[in-house]
Amino acid sequence: MTHMHVAGSVHADVAAPGPQWLTVPTDVNALHPRLWSATVRRGPDGAIEVGGVDVRTLADRVGTAAYVLDEEDFRQRAGAFRDAFAGWDVYYAGKAFLTRTIAAWVQDLGLCLDVCTAGELLTALQGGMDPARIGMHGNNKSVDELALALRSGVGRIIVDSLDEIDRIETLCRELDVRARVMVRVTPGVEAHTHEYIATAHEDQKFGFSIANGAAMVALVRCHSSALIDLLGIHSHIGSQIFDTGGFEVAARRTTKLMAQFRQATGAVLPELDLGGGFGIAYTRQDSPATPAALAADLDDIVATESHARGLPVPHLSIEPGRAIVGPTTLALYTVGTVKPVDLDGGSQRVYVSVDGGMSDNIRPALYAAEYSAVLANRVSREPASLCRVVGKHCEGGDILVRDVYLPADIAPGDLVAVPASGAYSRSMASNYNHVPRPPVVSVRDGAHTTLLRRETVEDLLALDDGPIRGDVVALNPEEHR
Repeated sequence: MTHMHVAGSVHADVAAPGPQWLTVPTDVNALHPRLWSATVRRGPDGAIEVGGVDVRTLADRVGTAAYVLDEEDFRQRAGAFRDAFAGWDVYYAGKAFLTRTIAAWVQDLGLCLDVCTAGELLTALQGGMDPARIGMHGNNKSVDELALALRSGVGRIIVDSLDEIDRIETLCRELDVRARVMVRVTPGVEAHTHEYIATAHEDQKFGFSIANGAAMVALVRCHSSALIDLLGIHSHIGSQIFDTGGFEVAARRTTKLMAQFRQATGAVLPELDLGGGFGIAYTRQDSPATPAALAADLDDIVATESHARGLPVPHLSIEPGRAIVGPTTLALYTVGTVKPVDLDGGSQRVYVSVDGGMSDNIRPALYAAEYSAVLANRVSREPASLCRVVGKHCEGGDILVRDVYLPADIAPGDLVAVPASGAYSRSMASNYNHVPRPPVVSVRDGAHTTLLRRETVEDLLALDDGPIRGDVVALNPEEHR
């Protein structure tokens, strides 16, 4: 079954009060287990608890908007991938969400870590990550970033252009080191997902095309270098993928390329990375595969394709990011205003404005991504009302949850929780409208720990090198957090 987000512009005329899959819930207070982390539940008086901590307590202590990460859930999901893919290298994709603490957890849990900038690499190293277990991605790595990777001794650099290969060789001579590289290829597989995150078709910025021969040129170029150790091929077919059909096509084309490389050079490429992109549940319509099911399918796919080409099965790796951290985290907001709006045909939608928005989750505006939401500080016996959860920014497209049923008595001061907010929310957050980015706190065993503190307006003003000409009025953080 193909899963896709409901498409359409956020400014489109309303043709229906909600997507066809969205039905009125029998219990508007229910927590669908696929959407929430392992320790989320409603407490005795109806408020949501995470890791034994009441969200009302978190709102009082750290404020809203805030991201709340379930540490136990993160460890369970990371461990499930590690165990299911025993014999593989499992690289946690740090771009989904990365802090020093996350890097330390990844190291302790026996996973590898994928980074794609100097900032991510330094965060990983400061978190205690073994550099030999770090992979460095990026389609336009700077000379400084490549030098940092080589000096640090990262386990592999995924090369993305001939220019980059030239830079690596120059740096290897200067630093007197060797580089371990994989060549990123585009196998021509367009994953069934949003156009902007389907990354393996030909017309895009990543990798070397198999179809036009560029991939073979890059492989031979690295293989013939006296300064480069060529490990193998890297492939990535997209994001938010729910089945392994695309991976099967990618494996067929990459193993064919490996066979052609052996025929041309006499050498066998020892490694193949199939990338990440494994989907998670954002709404009740999403049904992601388990790590065990993914591992069984991918093992069989690669073995079948390798044997068909007369190749040994390569050492394999994958790069789950969203699939590990995405479901671990909820975004917690406070309702500021509630505004009913009449729609064509006599229906009505309620606009629920919260103290966050597109600056802390750009995905709905960028990808038309869909999310879910619930009333978090209490339960309600009122009927369900069709709502749209929106942010505080000066944009019509500032929508966090486009269509969701919430209790009809939702009111200013209530807390709203949005599940599956761990991946690409804080990591893609901005300061649009000069709004400070929210904190990230982890919870476990009844206690919370700050992973990233809340930014302040003072943090933002400190970057402004212009002269201060007017009086400065202090902003009370206790009143405006």
